[in-house]
Amino acid sequence: MSGEEIVRVREVMKNEFDRVDGMATIAEALKTMKHVETRGLIVDKRHDDDEFGMLLITDIARHVLGKDRAPERVNVYEVMAKPVITVDPEMDIRYCARLFTRFGLSRAPVVDKGKVVGIVSMADLVLKGLYKHI
Repeated sequence: MSGEEIVRVREVMKNEFDRVDGMATIAEALKTMKHVETRGLIVDKRHDDDEFGMLLITDIARHVLGKDRAPERVNVYEVMAKPVITVDPEMDIRYCARLFTRFGLSRAPVVDKGKVVGIVSMADLVLKGLYKHI
């Protein structure tokens, strides 16, 4: 590691992402998605002692579409993941990749000083992070 340039999560994360309230329906959540490439939405905290959640397209496919449930009748909180593992924007992307591998993650919110500042995915780590070294 000495002498090598460290690539930080902040450099490869997506800064634009969508947020949704846990009480929204899946239909409402899908309508609010502007950044489909992130493949998920951040579920906001309801109060200071709450935790962030994430609703991924795969959650919707598995728990709504796959079970033939009406998206207008399912709330986000029923299918979202919460609490979620978050990543610090200053983390080395190599450690982030190890974290994702260890816990079977495909993406995670990037949190700085208690605020979500982005989303990072395994694809971001590889395609944007390794590209800097090639």
